[in-house]
Amino acid sequence: MLGQSKTIYQAEIDSAAELVDFFRFNVDFMLRLQAEQPISSPGVWNQVDYRPLEGFVYAVTPFNFTAIAANLPCAPALMGNTVVWKPSATAKFAAHFVMEVLREAGLPPGVINLVYGDPADLSEVALSSPWLAGVHFTGSTEVFQNILKKVYGGQGRYRGYPRIVGETGGKNFVVAHASCDVEALATAIIRGGFEYQGQKCSAASRAFVPAGLWPALKARLVDEMADIGVGDVTDFGNFMGAVIDERAWNRNAAAIVRARAGTGGRLVAGGAHSRELGFFVHPTLVETDDLRSPFLTEELFGPIVGVHVYPEKSFADLLGAIDQNSTYGLTGAIFAQDRAAIALAADRLRDAAGNFYINDKPTGAVVGQQPFGGSRMSGTNDKAGSLWNLIRWVSPRAIKESFVPPRDWRYPFLVSDPA
Repeated sequence: MLGQSKTIYQAEIDSAAELVDFFRFNVDFMLRLQAEQPISSPGVWNQVDYRPLEGFVYAVTPFNFTAIAANLPCAPALMGNTVVWKPSATAKFAAHFVMEVLREAGLPPGVINLVYGDPADLSEVALSSPWLAGVHFTGSTEVFQNILKKVYGGQGRYRGYPRIVGETGGKNFVVAHASCDVEALATAIIRGGFEYQGQKCSAASRAFVPAGLWPALKARLVDEMADIGVGDVTDFGNFMGAVIDERAWNRNAAAIVRARAGTGGRLVAGGAHSRELGFFVHPTLVETDDLRSPFLTEELFGPIVGVHVYPEKSFADLLGAIDQNSTYGLTGAIFAQDRAAIALAADRLRDAAGNFYINDKPTGAVVGQQPFGGSRMSGTNDKAGSLWNLIRWVSPRAIKESFVPPRDWRYPFLVSDPA
């Protein structure tokens, strides 16, 4: 709440509940992975030794989720690895207390090494080391791509091939069918788009609404958005706090100015922004007719939702545009009561989202229930908080032990026929 401007509800979900889930579920996933063993034939014992990587894992963590920031170094450490942890500059306070918890729990010194400093300098040292064995990253697409260039261009420098696991951004969609529940749709857009100031990589930031539903949905959204409290998160009447820093405020303020001017979209509701008392951006709704508008294609990482209204008969064609008009593939949702429409959307949007929601907002993945991650420019889809993530932090060794080893090099077919 103090360091990242989360409301009490969002803070409890993140830095307590989800972090506990990561710790508890990852232990179970680790045991399941260790139990995965090969078949042993008579006279032979086959086993797999799940070794830690040879070197260290560089964990680069984001500001927006304390649980994710803790999981990125802790998951490789659980599998036996040494970790160098570089937290976001705007989440150092939370990282400090995570390390205090780990120390109190008995984590030996040197297993997870929390380092502060200039991000470029730290990454230069870590990524240049021949002992780099892996990178566990959550953050911006640009930073992740720079890491990839450094690692891929450094082959020959490392003792092995570093494992690269990353989750970046998203331009997450909510698509409504004419058969949907408008009240549920409105709630999903508000919660999905504006909770934690839209600073979730899974936040709903583009919505596609049939023309027949738009007037009713628009009226509901405008009314509901007027009631959203924005301000100090220690005031429990506020639904939203401040964006993380001045840079984020400037990015969102510039987008709102463009919408007010009619550039790329039309401001429908909200749009207030002030940094007089803090970096506050109010929930904002922008309508656009252009499927390639920046409000439908570019990640703003703030409380701005772009809306495109489409002819109801164009639902099937629209799904193709949703799939292709963004470079990301993190989360998305379909709202419909028509099962055929749900099935069609699930099929056409299969590659557009690593986490797909039916009649629910595209945020709020729960550890052990919805393994989280996306592909395309959203990352490597290694599903944080799952067995699939933990398997990236081990280097399996196959072991065969023969209890009755052969004592003659000759195979039976080499023996001459006595006849």
